[in-house]
Formats: sequence, C-alpha cells, structure tokens
Amino acid sequence: MTCASCVGRVERALGKIEGVHTVSVNLATERADIRANDGVDQRTLVQAIEGAGYRVPSNSIDLAVDGMTCASCVGRVERALKAVPGVTDATVNLATERASVRGTASGQALVAAVAGAGYVARPVEATAASDDEATERKDAERRELKRDLIVAIVLAFPVFALEMGSHFIPGVHKLIAHTVGMQASWYLQFVLTTLVLAIPGNRFYRKGLPALLRLAPDMNSLVAIGTFAAYGYSLVATFAPGLLPAGTVHVYYEAAAVIVALILLGRYLEARAKGARRKPSSDWQGCKRGLLASAAMER
Repeated sequence: MTCASCVGRVERALGKIEGVHTVSVNLATERADIRANDGVDQRTLVQAIEGAGYRVPSNSIDLAVDGMTCASCVGRVERALKAVPGVTDATVNLATERASVRGTASGQALVAAVAGAGYVARPVEATAASDDEATERKDAERRELKRDLIVAIVLAFPVFALEMGSHFIPGVHKLIAHTVGMQASWYLQFVLTTLVLAIPGNRFYRKGLPALLRLAPDMNSLVAIGTFAAYGYSLVATFAPGLLPAGTVHVYYEAAAVIVALILLGRYLEARAKGARRKPSSDWQGCKRGLLASAAMER
C-alpha cells in the first residue's frame, strides 16, 4: 500500500466478506484490524487482499509436535502441514520435535492439520515459563519410559530364559521338561508376555493401531503387528494346538516380550540423549545470569 486510496481499496475488499463486521487498515503500520465472526477463515481474508492487488507477507510459526517416533512420522506431519491453504513451506525436526511453518495460515489451522495426521501440536511460545513446562513434560516422559522399560525387562527376562536358555546353557529344556513340564512353562510364558504387552507394550497398540486404521502406519504399527503376530500364534499353539499342522506347534512368546523391551530401551536412550542435548543450553543461560548478577553487584 502506498496511499489512502490503497487503504480504501483493501478495506472495501475485506468488508465484502460475509461475516466481517468492521475493518480498519493503517497505512503507517501496514496492518489491518478486522472484527469478524469465528467462521471467517484467515485464508479467505488473505485471498481478498491478494484479489485487490496487494500481498500479505508470510509469517513463521513454530509448533511443538508430540508423538513422532521415526522419519515416517516426520514426512506425514510435513505433508499435513503443507496441505493447509496458505502454507508455503514446512520443516519438521524429529530430534527437537519442532515444526517450522512459513505462510499465511493460522496457528489453529496448523494444529488441526497435525491432529488430523494423528499427532498433537501446539504453538511454541518463546518464554521461560513455556521452556520450563516443556522440560518438565519431557522429564515426565523420560521417567515413564524408564518405568516401562524396567517392567518390560523384569517380565521378559524369565520368558527369554525359559524359551532360549538352552542356547546358552545346554540341558535347560530337559531340566524344565523334567520339573515343571513344557506345557506349564508355556502357561507361565503366556502370563508374563500378556503382562508385557498389556502394561509397558500398551503404548505401541494405543498409537500404532489407530495409525494403521488411517492407512498411515508408523513404527508403533510395526511393533504392534510384529508382537501380536508372535503372541497370537503362540496362543494357538498353547491352547489349541490341534489347529496347527503337525510339527509346527511352537511358541514365540519370547519374541513378542523381547521386542517390546528392546524398542523401549531404544526410546529411553533416545529420550536421554535429547535431554542431555538440552541441558548445556540451560546451564549456559544459568551461568550467564550468574555473571550478569555478579557484574551488577560489583558496580
């Protein structure tokens, strides 16, 4: 805009939009103050301005995205954001769990797009309070991962020892057969593996199955399918062996339990690495504040 005529032209273009009550355009600040109903979309306003021959500069919005676990998740979130009208570019970082979006789309539309892809997003506010909140949330997530990892290891180790122990110590299977019996051993493995999948492994089914139903499988979906296949086959071998061909009656409880434990171990180590990556920054900020305070006292 270069003159009062431009201001009037923009105001008239915006005023024609259904749901817009008042429009006030300021030439000095190059801003438009619009009072409108909630149903008026920001993209509609931008298109009206562009139709009048002017341009709305793109802005940058940073989003914190929760629930991403792999590169497939990153690609899915980026595609969802780029599909929002008004977005010119979107970049997602898995390590920092942040999305940087450029364009004229509103933050609400971006958050809704990410939610439609199966993830949770929120605008990032550059304040100390929001940083502390994010750190606290990540610490809680790391503690939860550690708890689930310990539970998975405690429950999965006996299953692994019962089924795979003879590969390390010859005669373990004969010992089990002559003491508790192989069928009783399978029953025990069934109970322990069920606990592994129901308690620490529940996170994979809770996130992976909905993603699979949306025809957008991620790492959680792969873990859910793999563990359930081993567990389901073992259930048939344990409680309905007659349904299987001769010579194929085997159990794979240890595969399902150990997969859950190993994936949780990887995610816990990843969460720790992310936490360690953030700490130097916070330590430096604390050191910087201390130096400034010392300098002020000396003055």
